[in-house]
Amino acid sequence: MSENIQDWIGRSVEISDEIRPQPANFMLATLGHEDTLAPGDDLPPLWHFLYFLEAKPAGDLGRDGHPKKGGFLPPVSLPRRMWAGGRFTFGKPLKLGDKAVKRSSIQSISEKDGRSGKLCFVTVRYEVVVSGEVSIIEEQDIVYREDPAPDVPAPAPKLVDRIPAFAEEVTPTEVMLFRYSALTFNGHRIHYDGDYARTVEGYPGLVFHGPLTATLLAGLAERSAGRKLKEFSFRGQSPLAGMSPFKLEGIEAGDRMSLWARRHDGAEAMVADAGF
Repeated sequence: MSENIQDWIGRSVEISDEIRPQPANFMLATLGHEDTLAPGDDLPPLWHFLYFLEAKPAGDLGRDGHPKKGGFLPPVSLPRRMWAGGRFTFGKPLKLGDKAVKRSSIQSISEKDGRSGKLCFVTVRYEVVVSGEVSIIEEQDIVYREDPAPDVPAPAPKLVDRIPAFAEEVTPTEVMLFRYSALTFNGHRIHYDGDYARTVEGYPGLVFHGPLTATLLAGLAERSAGRKLKEFSFRGQSPLAGMSPFKLEGIEAGDRMSLWARRHDGAEAMVADAGF
């Protein structure tokens, strides 16, 4: 890896956008809901992922469908990129019709040797601001890693060992994954190109989006508590791949809530924490 990637720490960029109803209503349809949202309604938690998007020309994309490295994010030489986790603090509610600014900055870059080879972790901080007031503070953890060795099995995932107080089941479809990729302008091929996901990145099939799993967990948290989130964090544990149904589960304790996504084989796919 290039030694100068540390020079990217502190780099920043700013994007303005209007929180238009159409992407939110398309998201509702993607999740199978028939109701709609209108200007003035609160944007559900983590649905800001549908806004502040950048469109790179096809020639500026890498083999995986992500934008080529460099620019705002550092030019890490490792081939695979994943969104490992994130932390959110919610202030003034973001509403449909708001004109907002998203400020992004590189917080940290660290290189490590893991069980699967070399790793590079990049943390990006985002602030979503409306009329000078902060609506969302987000820290996003991105991990870059080597391609999996064909003769080395993936480590066994941790099994869920908790009994939930509430749960919902999600049945993925190819159309759901395609629509969410389109709504977030996410070109990562693991979400729609099954041959690429299996033969290049080593997954058993199409991969359910980590940010969508986190979004579903955040929505479950608010519905179960009947309150608005003040804080939310998540971390991916193992991939949801192969289009099998999975469960969103949780336990509430006072003003905190622990949540997780349970794969069909009982493994933890994602863990999350919510505060109210």
